[in-house]
Amino acid sequence: MSLTPNKKGIAILGSTGSIGTQALDVVKSNPDLFDVVVLSAENNASLLIEQAKYFLPDSVVIGNEDKYQEVVKALANEPIKVYAGKDALVQIVEHSDVEMVLTAMVGYSGLLPTINAIKAGKNIALANKETLVIAGELITKLALEHKVEIIPVDSEHSAIFQCLAGEFHNIIEKIYLTASGGPFRNFSNEDLKNVTPQQALKHPTWNMGAKITIDSASLMNKGLEVIEAKWLFNINHHQIDVIVHPQSIIHSIVQFNDGSMKAQMGLPDMKLPIHYALSFPYRVKSDFKRFSFLDYPNLNFEPVDAKKFRNLAISFEMLKRGGNAPCVMNAANEIAVDAFLKGEVGFLEMSDIIEETINRVEFMKSPGYDDYVYFNARAREIAGQIIKKN
Repeated sequence: MSLTPNKKGIAILGSTGSIGTQALDVVKSNPDLFDVVVLSAENNASLLIEQAKYFLPDSVVIGNEDKYQEVVKALANEPIKVYAGKDALVQIVEHSDVEMVLTAMVGYSGLLPTINAIKAGKNIALANKETLVIAGELITKLALEHKVEIIPVDSEHSAIFQCLAGEFHNIIEKIYLTASGGPFRNFSNEDLKNVTPQQALKHPTWNMGAKITIDSASLMNKGLEVIEAKWLFNINHHQIDVIVHPQSIIHSIVQFNDGSMKAQMGLPDMKLPIHYALSFPYRVKSDFKRFSFLDYPNLNFEPVDAKKFRNLAISFEMLKRGGNAPCVMNAANEIAVDAFLKGEVGFLEMSDIIEETINRVEFMKSPGYDDYVYFNARAREIAGQIIKKN
């Protein structure tokens, strides 16, 4: 006899982004398993409206209050409640029909809705890695206190989570996060100086939003994942390593204290870890394309050049430093990436901005939520000043 899950009510925060749209594809393929209760978007009102008309959620939230009337008018004949603004987004996760919240927002904006969802007892499908980067200690304590499960959606952390199924009582010796290496792994420092945003947005294996794609090209994405892994799996920096695996077939590896290793493999398709997170603790049949070893007769691995891609080294250092340091790094990176996309700074200058910001913001060992809010704003202000000065 096979067990099947009951229909699960979900809220998708950031439904118009890369993860959000793929999550809705998963839902569309499994209409008997998932009920979309809440959808939210920051600016893309037209796509949010289209999604709402198809899935008919109980509620939608448009973050940009200037677009509220546009959404209201478009959904006037639908049985859908429409809200706008950050406060509405934070509150909507408390909806009684929501069992799981998929946090697919990008950056700092995902922190407060995730905190409120945890306090409301909702399980979290976490695609917003910055939440744990910024406030990992706070988030993990809240999840424990409210008996909430955090299921990672990042392909690397989903892989580790899957490898640890049935192994949580065993000792992890090391985890290996794999990285594609991005589009510039064979570039020299001189080449990197001249990289354009258009080049950086062409990732060789993954289809992601602009900010995450730039982070992947600079290896900041992998640095954020290193910090996220510390909190998800209760390990320290000595137990985390990063290796370049250009084919992106092995998504991560866990090595145990007896020397054995477990790896999770699959084609580079984010729908698979999204499907797993939404369905957890069940494995639900999918029609995703299957991996064949004959299509990939050679799987390659290389060391990471952390001197060339300094963001990874900075991330490890911030992980060791702890306190508010990862929060400051993340805020500075968000400002630096935005400036790079606008053509205001060069590719390598992003790391310079991050390092200078870290050096100029005071360190706090044990911040609380209000402190994270302050240091996030402070770091953004200083990073902006550095960009203007240069």
